[in-house]
Amino acid sequence: MKAVMLAAGVGRRLGSEWLPKCLLEIGGKPLLERHFAILRHCGVTEIVIGVGYRAELVEGAISAAEGLDVRTVHNLNYDRGSIVTLWSLREHLGGATDVLLMDADVLYDYRMIERLQKSEHRDCFLLDRDYDTASDEPVKLCVRDGRLVEFRKRVAIAADFCGESVGFFRFSADAARTLVDATARYIQDERYDEPYEEAIRDMLLDDSERFGFEDVTGLPWIEIDFPEDVVRARDQILPRLLVP
Repeated sequence: MKAVMLAAGVGRRLGSEWLPKCLLEIGGKPLLERHFAILRHCGVTEIVIGVGYRAELVEGAISAAEGLDVRTVHNLNYDRGSIVTLWSLREHLGGATDVLLMDADVLYDYRMIERLQKSEHRDCFLLDRDYDTASDEPVKLCVRDGRLVEFRKRVAIAADFCGESVGFFRFSADAARTLVDATARYIQDERYDEPYEEAIRDMLLDDSERFGFEDVTGLPWIEIDFPEDVVRARDQILPRLLVP
């Protein structure tokens, strides 16, 4: 199993003075270094990072990845959106091994990766039921009769319950290749502004029976998009993390 990480964005909502979000320091340690420590602990030694904005800084931080095989893939059109970054990583999604697809701007407990690794579902989402239901910001996963039926920020569907997607996915090699095909359609239609999650949603709606989920409600994590997220990460999430 290898990890494929999206880390090309500018992070405009944090402000133009910020580093790439994966280099934000929480508790004196960059998010990327935390990724490396967790993946190493979980036995994932191959990591591919899609870079773009200030890519040289991300590449300079790879020295912290001792014992790991880390490569970068440049998305020169990173300002077009995350679907283009996902497309730039296509060669690393079409191989023969299972893939952990990950957002790089997340502070999280290592047990989330363990949940994906140990899941009975080779094609698996992480779902957290504890989220702000009044906000359109969370990317939501909706479940009906034990199956995932929707995956989007704005949803209008009957469901037994919904949760927030953590932004980490486990895909079998076959599903990863299907994701490449789904992403290709967005690139061919020049739908560059769509979030990469839309290609995953297409896969889910085409064949929902193949996908499962792990409920990680109660485990600490946060996606960092806004300045207030940095404060919450430092003051509320970090003290609750189990560190490998």
